[in-house]
Parts: sequence; structure tokens; C-alpha cells
Amino acid sequence: MSDRITLTGLRVRGFHGVFEQEKRDGQDFLVDITAWIDLTEAARTDELTKTLHYGELAERAAAIIGGTPRDLIETVAGEIADDVLTDARVTAVEVTVHKPSAPIPLMFADVSVTVHRTRA
Repeated sequence: MSDRITLTGLRVRGFHGVFEQEKRDGQDFLVDITAWIDLTEAARTDELTKTLHYGELAERAAAIIGGTPRDLIETVAGEIADDVLTDARVTAVEVTVHKPSAPIPLMFADVSVTVHRTRA
């Protein structure tokens, strides 16, 4: 499937990390999501119900990022991917969680984790 919907740069405050100060103080996370979905019917009918509502996609991802603190952004990315795949129309999903304020004592632009899941 080559059709896809992409949400890029969703910024949400979260409290993920292995260090106490990360869980206490929190930081902004950026998330990119690409969902592979057949958009033929949506394009033909011009009906929102025939596609993945990207506003709702953003809200669901934001709830996970701003929700239960996790040690690893790998876990956060996996939870978002699993949530997106609950929509039976989605055949695959890729989620990248960026942690630009990770506690690394060196100059860096970003650190991120990307997971790719497909429907079994």
C-alpha cells in the first residue's frame, strides 16, 4: 500500500526518561507518525469517515506522550504504533519519537527512536 497519512512535528510535554529529574521536570517530545492506509474510497467519496482522521490521530498520540511516564522512548513509540494499528484500515505505521532535550552531556541536535509496525 503506497497511500499514507503523515503527521509531523507533534510537540507534547511528557515525563519519560530513566532519570528522576526527567520524570519530575518533564520535557517536550516531538513525534512523527506515518500511517499506511488505502485512501481510494476517501478520495472517491470525499467523506471523512473513509479515512484516518488526523486530528484524532494527534489527540491519541498526545494522550500517550503526556500520559504514564515511561523509562524509554522506545516504549512510547511502540504504544503509539499499537494504538494506530487499532484502526483496522491501517496496514502499517511508522512512529518516530524525538527527544531533543535528552540528558546527554554533549552538543547534539536530536535523538530519536523509530518503530515500524505492520498488520500481521
